[in-house]
Amino acid sequence: MDVRPFDALLLVSFGGPERPDDVVPFLENVTAGRGIPRERLEEVGQHYFLFGGKSPINELNRELLDALRKDFAENGVDLPIYWGNRNWDPYLRDAARQMAADGVQRAACFVTSAYSSYSGCRQYREDLFDATTGVEIELSRLRHYFNHPGFVGPFTEATGEALASAPPGTHVVFVTHSIPTSMNEASGGPGRQAYVRQHESVAALVAEGAGAEQWSLAYCSRSGSPRTPWLEPDINDHLRELRRQGVESVVVVPIGFVSDHMEVIYDLDTEAKVTADELGLHFQRVDTPGAHPDFVAMVRGLLLERAAAERGEPVDRPALGDLPAYHDLCPVDCCLNPRSSLPTIGSAATTA
Repeated sequence: MDVRPFDALLLVSFGGPERPDDVVPFLENVTAGRGIPRERLEEVGQHYFLFGGKSPINELNRELLDALRKDFAENGVDLPIYWGNRNWDPYLRDAARQMAADGVQRAACFVTSAYSSYSGCRQYREDLFDATTGVEIELSRLRHYFNHPGFVGPFTEATGEALASAPPGTHVVFVTHSIPTSMNEASGGPGRQAYVRQHESVAALVAEGAGAEQWSLAYCSRSGSPRTPWLEPDINDHLRELRRQGVESVVVVPIGFVSDHMEVIYDLDTEAKVTADELGLHFQRVDTPGAHPDFVAMVRGLLLERAAAERGEPVDRPALGDLPAYHDLCPVDCCLNPRSSLPTIGSAATTA
């Protein structure tokens, strides 16, 4: 298959600690410049220590890499695949240097964040720009895929299976990472609130496809100052409210996440599950896409789609629901940095 002008794919992720000694340094990377005391980081680190001081995210990325390489080989895509993280080894800057050393000139970047927001979009593009400083390589981020069939489909399948075995009247709770309300306001561009609108659209798609009779959207993993407004309701508060309304069973769908990393296994499988048990709520959490064959095939499809567009050929951009397929290049005012203006890759005002 023709992947010109790309000569590599870069899997771009958040990163996570792989042993106890990594936990606080990792959290220092994540919160750099925010002045958060080390004592607070150690407190947050207790979530990781419950799981041996290791986040599952890196191992899940290795599984995705293996699945992508197998899929590429089986479908005639002759392209090397690299991996780089924002906050932990292997770092993006090291991946960029390795690609350049291997002779890669232009790499397509698949980011494990499906939605628009500063932390899920522009911050990655800032870090990708920074990774290319002093390195002769061009990076192009593949488009957001929140409404792509390869992302929506695995959630719909898993939710339908969960509902089939759940008690009658089960309420489906879709969950995503909370962000400051100001960040949602700026997502997609000032006043566009793309983060919430995208999640609401995906939740509606999955609910309809899975046959959910009642559903809602909640948030997890809030952090930062309590004086700063964040998206609500928190999943635990929401479960309490549902129980007050007479709900006896919930299926929880982590539509904000591509794989089962810490926010899923702690905030949902641990914390929210305890809340549900205390309330007497039947609780079931469905799988994220992970290395689902449809999700893996989606990555290949996004790569081929963007390659064809770069060659000036007509392309089909699969998208479900009431929102269009996302653009390849973000507007200059998309998901603005709340603290400062930094250069990025993939802006409509610059070369991707």
